Amino acid sequence: MFPAEKHIIKTFNKLVELLSEVDRNKPQVALLAGSATPYRNDTDREMPFRQESNFYYLTGCNIPSSYLLVTFQTGTGLAQMPSSQLFVPPIELADIMWSVPPPTKEVAAQIHDVTHVEHTAALPDAIHEILKAFPSAIFHTLPRTSLFPELPEKYIGLAATRNEPVTDEYLLTALHRARLTKGDAEIALIQKANEISSRAHETVMRVLGQGVIGAIKKAKGAGTERPLLPSEWLIEKEAEAEALFVASCRREGAVHQAYLPIVAGASRAATLHYCCNDKEFAWGPVGEHDHLNHNELEHNEARDLHPQVLLIDAGCEWDCYAADITRTMPVGNGGKFTPEARAIYELVLEMQKLSLEVLEPGLHWDAVQLLCHRTLVRGFQKLGIFKSTTSPNSGSWNSEEAIVASGISTAFFPHGVGHSLGMDVHDVPSASKPEVNDTIGKGVELGHPEFYTYLRLRLPLEEGMVVTVEPGIYFNPHLLAPVRDSKHINQEVLKRYEAVGGVRIEDVVVIIKDGHINLTTVRSDVEWIEGVCSGVL
Repeated sequence: MFPAEKHIIKTFNKLVELLSEVDRNKPQVALLAGSATPYRNDTDREMPFRQESNFYYLTGCNIPSSYLLVTFQTGTGLAQMPSSQLFVPPIELADIMWSVPPPTKEVAAQIHDVTHVEHTAALPDAIHEILKAFPSAIFHTLPRTSLFPELPEKYIGLAATRNEPVTDEYLLTALHRARLTKGDAEIALIQKANEISSRAHETVMRVLGQGVIGAIKKAKGAGTERPLLPSEWLIEKEAEAEALFVASCRREGAVHQAYLPIVAGASRAATLHYCCNDKEFAWGPVGEHDHLNHNELEHNEARDLHPQVLLIDAGCEWDCYAADITRTMPVGNGGKFTPEARAIYELVLEMQKLSLEVLEPGLHWDAVQLLCHRTLVRGFQKLGIFKSTTSPNSGSWNSEEAIVASGISTAFFPHGVGHSLGMDVHDVPSASKPEVNDTIGKGVELGHPEFYTYLRLRLPLEEGMVVTVEPGIYFNPHLLAPVRDSKHINQEVLKRYEAVGGVRIEDVVVIIKDGHINLTTVRSDVEWIEGVCSGVL
């Protein structure tokens, strides 16, 4: 059973820390609404339901249009055993006729870790009784914005008739702070999502490899007399890779993707959140504007698939908990990276390897970001993309220190090395990157300020945090335009690497007492990636 009571206690302990001394010992009452079933316009057809994350965190309830009423008070029995009342809609005849009805309240009581279950019609009386029993209670809601399910005014109005406040100032902050670290049950769900997603990534790679060795063949009548069967599918488009990934997750029981998959071939891999997934792989030389094609490339059997990378950033959900994995794989060239693509891939892999080695509680995430930029600079100097000096004088204009201080590496690695992950893929933003954070810069070498512009986590690591580690290197013409004239760059060498597009490698890890555990099971070493994508393994 989902540990809802444990999450309620954790959340309300965080909540009372936010209150004034006067208010901390008062009863705390919270009312939350669950999501309603969404419908496709003018179809009366339900779209896939996904519960609002904060509601699910406190209930484990996936029943649409439910409500939660919680009562907590420090220093009383309600601090160890809060009152948590779940309100679910009754079964209507239309539910049985058109769709799947909600469970009865008796069944709901058996499967949810709550004190009591009633139908939604009983909610007004329950609010009245709670406030009658605790007249000095502070009444909490989530912010009343479009980001959260609507809480009808008729319920809030019952609490607003008193002298005590109804406030949306504290509950979301408390929830985010509670959700920042994960318990064993949550980590198990995240691990399950990552295992399913890892197999989906490998499935795509193996189908690519089967295509390389000619093992995917059309049987008699395929494509003319009948549709192609899955065993006859040859991946030649981003959309086909995406479809195969999602199908692999779906057949293992994962209903939702944690986010819309990013499937980008060739130069399109330089766009961080590429969202089209609608182009063919590049056939023949990669042209300057090949990302503008509309699948109008020739379809004869003699066409030559140009060596390129395929970047897939995708992960499913399992019981509202997310995976987030990126793999970059070779397409064309017999399933092998070109020398330039391999060099960039190995550098990104080194960035990730060094990042993983230092992870432990107490380490400030800023330090991991800086480590990645330093590793990139050293790697580019070895490749000749950045000019280097043989002088022992570290103050030289083209020394590692000088290039790091210039911030020029952000043109190639503009995003953050990772973020918190949990019920949402960019989890608990107010807790991960608070507006006021006194820990930033204390005992941490920062480097250039632009390194942190898009970093979504800016805290010391804690045991129980789940984070992604996702360095990348990109050759995006729009990002490179401002540095074309930089004295640090050897432009002739850079030209050789620009066709790579982009490389990102992303794993999900949980921080433990003495380091981390990697929850992502699909491998990323070059030998294995090339072996699978070439059909050898």
